[in-house]
Amino acid sequence: MLFGGVHKVSNDNINLRGDINICIVGDPGTAKSQFLKYVVNFMPRSVYTSGKSSSAAGLTASVVKDEETGEFTIEAGALMLADNMDLVDQVAIHEVMEQQTISIAKAGIHASLNARTSILAAANPIHGRYDKRKSLRQNIAMTAPIMSRFDLFFVVVDENSEHSDYNVARHILSIHRLQDQALDPEFSESRLRSYIRFARTISPRMTAEAKRLLMERYVSLRQSDENKSSYRMTVRQLESMIRLSEALARVHLDPWIQPRYVMEAYRLLKSSIIRVESESIELAYEAMATIVATPEQHSEIENVTQLNTAPLEETGKSRPMDDDLAGKNRSHGAATQISWEAYERISNLLVYHLRAMEAVGEDGLQTKSEEEYMGLRKSALVEWYLTQIEDELQTEQEYYSKKLEVEAVIERLVHTDCVLLEIDHLQPQQDKPIASDPFIMVHPNYTK
Repeated sequence: MLFGGVHKVSNDNINLRGDINICIVGDPGTAKSQFLKYVVNFMPRSVYTSGKSSSAAGLTASVVKDEETGEFTIEAGALMLADNMDLVDQVAIHEVMEQQTISIAKAGIHASLNARTSILAAANPIHGRYDKRKSLRQNIAMTAPIMSRFDLFFVVVDENSEHSDYNVARHILSIHRLQDQALDPEFSESRLRSYIRFARTISPRMTAEAKRLLMERYVSLRQSDENKSSYRMTVRQLESMIRLSEALARVHLDPWIQPRYVMEAYRLLKSSIIRVESESIELAYEAMATIVATPEQHSEIENVTQLNTAPLEETGKSRPMDDDLAGKNRSHGAATQISWEAYERISNLLVYHLRAMEAVGEDGLQTKSEEEYMGLRKSALVEWYLTQIEDELQTEQEYYSKKLEVEAVIERLVHTDCVLLEIDHLQPQQDKPIASDPFIMVHPNYTK
């Protein structure tokens, strides 16, 4: 958001905004207001407002009478959405958020003012705490036109996590005890401001491959809109992907929008808008279907997978199963969807174990080999999880079904949610192929 996209003007003299609007929705006590205040102090020409004192006139602009001259003048407002605004006042910022202009027609004054601003908003759920069983729109008192003008939504849920609670408590106590000495950032605020100021001078151009990928990802988002629980996808989400791609190019000081920037913008948009409303998690069908790698594994897994593969031929390819076998295997219950609670439970368990393995040895409790320091093999992580739930497994078929499920969850944690990191370029002398059994570790940027 601080880097922003590229501001453009069409042939019809219509402004196409490049600024990015973000809304943070979260439970009380998750430091939303503190985050907004930090951004205000960090970025120049920023204004912070909060509460019902933010009216339509205070946010956009109002006509006031000069006490000395007696003439009417236009007074600028804050142009920032507050979490307790009345719905009537929210309508006043529709034009500001999209066209980035303010039209005034009061006291004989008719004017159109430019208001090129990025909006960072914070809102509490309407029922006090965020209800995961309801959609994002049902959790906040915000109209559909306002929601469509935000590029990204981030949901912050206050969940009980021993690791997260410990880090928060340690940080707060360090601030009270050491004050400024407790903060030792790698980059100073002045250096960050200089970097952002220089990056905003770059106007990235779009490559042909990035254009094609943007169209494909937008069509994919529109198709996902068929699900009634999803957020309504409009052409504004395509423009959001363009702005996010431009901002990512500026972050990397790249004059061209690369396909990887488009994919990251797509991931941000999809995870921040769709995932929070879904009551179930869609596991990667390909991940569950292509686990069969050898004829020996094939005989064990074919009864629980939804995709049956014939014994591997000389080409190493597999063929889809017939329709009658498909129905038979589906009856064995290898689902492609699991509930959000089950997904959270599995992911938290895996993250807890990986972090526990990282902690062992760092405190001198145990000597670890070089391989263990670089994470766990995927197969070792899967086997550890299965031993944790062995009391729940009654049959061999349930064992292989849970094995497929946790492997698909790991695939999603690595490639979709970016919670885990897959390292497949280490130890080339190992007997097992690296690609089929990579090292798994917690992503350094994951802080939950």
